[in-house]
Amino acid sequence: MIFSGKGAIVIAYLIALAATCAATPLVRRLALRAGAVDQPSERKAHQRSLPSWGGLAIIVGFLVAALAAGAAHQMPLRSFLGILIGALLVALVGLVDDRKELPAKLKLALQIVSVTPLLLAGVTIEMISHPFARHQAVTLAPWLSGLVTVAWVVGVTNAINLIDGLDGLAAGVAAISCVALAFIALLWGQLGVAILCAALAGAAVGFLPWNWHPAAIFMGDTGAYFLGYVIAAVTIQGAFKMAAAIAIFVPLLVLAVPLLDTLLSPLRRLLRGRAAFAPDRDHLHHRLVALGIPGSRVVLLTYAVTAVCSGIAIWISRAR
Repeated sequence: MIFSGKGAIVIAYLIALAATCAATPLVRRLALRAGAVDQPSERKAHQRSLPSWGGLAIIVGFLVAALAAGAAHQMPLRSFLGILIGALLVALVGLVDDRKELPAKLKLALQIVSVTPLLLAGVTIEMISHPFARHQAVTLAPWLSGLVTVAWVVGVTNAINLIDGLDGLAAGVAAISCVALAFIALLWGQLGVAILCAALAGAAVGFLPWNWHPAAIFMGDTGAYFLGYVIAAVTIQGAFKMAAAIAIFVPLLVLAVPLLDTLLSPLRRLLRGRAAFAPDRDHLHHRLVALGIPGSRVVLLTYAVTAVCSGIAIWISRAR
């Protein structure tokens, strides 16, 4: 059955929420049997071993919901398949990394390769709107379009992964961002994009009962990579296609928290004479915890900031 209009968006959200919540305990047992367990260390906040393939439940919930709500019928099939295949490829990288940690350079190379399905499907940033001139945009040369697309997708993918440092943080931020992106896509008549965003939001919320402090399972790189990749892809298919001055600001506002942390992290490390991509416990959420703020409050504070930024993005989208 193919749903239409706003009903498809609600259905996608609810199905993803229910499917992910139901699948998570099964995935938890699978991760424990497979030895996909995240061990405590000096750069991690948790103090006990926990299974880390929770992202598989998010993927299941998203796929079931997107297909049931008819996302493939509301957008170009080539675009839908490009997003889906690319997201599954990068999730596979995360799946292997959660089981046996891969070298950082190899992970980056594989993340770049995973953008290939998007490029082949034409899901690319072909133009960048002029931030101070309404209805004006700079059209990018094909080679530059490809480079910008790769940089955006890899950047957002890692941004979501970097904020996955406290129980419930990445899932909640992703859910709030996707709800906002769904509203914005609906405002602009992009029903297929709205369905994908709603499905991803529902999957993230469905995972939260198992990931809230004290977490019973982590999404791992499997989930963080999948969430980040799909969010990056839907903003390309949606927000970056808006022929208005606001287009460039919408994804930046919605993803303000993870993007800011991602931009500051390598700069901070370089200033301290360390490798730009060396892991540490000095991200924004870690700093707040170090100030004595309980982790759960830091998570809620981050949710609030994300919600405010997303609200502003929705507001300026209405004023197109």
